[in-house]
Amino acid sequence: MSPTVSVVVPSRGGAERLPVLLDCLERQTHDDWEVVVVLDGDVDGSEQVLAAWADRVPVRAVVFPANRGRPAALNAGHADAKGEVLVRCDDDLAPGPDYVQLHAAAHVAGPAGVVGMCRNVFPETAYARVYGRPAYERFRQGAHAAPPGTRWRYWGGNVSVDRETWDRVGPYDEGYRGYGWEDVDWGYRVHDAGVPIMVVPGLETDHHIAATTTAGRALRAYYSGSARRRFESKHGFQVVAPGGRDPWNLAVGAAARVLSEQGVGRAGRVVDRLADRLPRWVAEKAVALTVEAGALAGYRRSDAGQTI
Repeated sequence: MSPTVSVVVPSRGGAERLPVLLDCLERQTHDDWEVVVVLDGDVDGSEQVLAAWADRVPVRAVVFPANRGRPAALNAGHADAKGEVLVRCDDDLAPGPDYVQLHAAAHVAGPAGVVGMCRNVFPETAYARVYGRPAYERFRQGAHAAPPGTRWRYWGGNVSVDRETWDRVGPYDEGYRGYGWEDVDWGYRVHDAGVPIMVVPGLETDHHIAATTTAGRALRAYYSGSARRRFESKHGFQVVAPGGRDPWNLAVGAAARVLSEQGVGRAGRVVDRLADRLPRWVAEKAVALTVEAGALAGYRRSDAGQTI
C-alpha cells in the first residue's frame, strides 16, 4: 500500500545535515509516510549516511552520478515518490514531530499548495544581529499577511502539494541551474493553474541557514538576481519594480554597476569585518546596500549563476 505522504529531500554535500533531519523525521507522529532523498552527486559519503538510517526511518536514496542541479533533484524525487501528498523538505530543516501530520492534514479539503515558513536559525554573528534576524522577521510577517494572489512568492524549501496538483503543474524547470527561483517559479505555476496556496503558521520549521555572513548572503543575492531575470523573461512580468531616483536607490544602482561576482564577495567580507565596530544603524545600512547591490548586479549580468 502506498504511503499517504512522501517527503522529498534534495541534497548535495549534506552528510552533516541529513542526520539532523532524519532524527527529526524519526520522531514523527504520523505513521504512513516515506522519505526520498535525492543526492545531487554524492560528494561526501551521504549515501552511506542514509544507509545507516534505513532501519530507523523509511528512507531510500536516489543518487545522481554527477551534479545536475536542484530542480533535477526535485523532479527525480517526486517521480520516485509513492505518496498522495508530496512534501518538499530541504536537508537543512529540523521539523517538529507533527510536521508530516500537519502537511497531510492541510490537503484533506482538496487540491492546494501549502507553504510552511523556514524559521531561520542563525549563529551569533554581527550579520545576524544587525540584518539577518530583522530581515527574516519582516519576510515572515509579510508571508503571513500576504493576500492569496501573492502567496506564490513564498514557495520554498518547506512546501507540499497533492499528487493531482503535481501532475497538473508538471516538473520544476531544470533551466534554473544556478541558485534560486526554481521554487518561486513552481509556486507561481501552482497559482497560475488556479490552485489555492495557503501559508500555514503551524508548519513553521527551524532552518539552519547557510548564509550566515554578509558575504554569503550577498553572493546568494547575486546568483538569485540572475535567476530572477530568467523568471521575468519566462513569465513576462517584473517581480520587483525598478528602483526610483531617491538617494538609496541611486546608491544601490551605482554600487551594482561596478560589482562583479568577486567584488560582491569582497565587499561582503569588508562589511563583515567592520559591522561590530560601526553604529548598529550604519552596519545595517551597509549590509543592506551590499545585499541589494549584489542582487541588482546579478540581475544585470543574466549569465551569473552558481549551483549552491
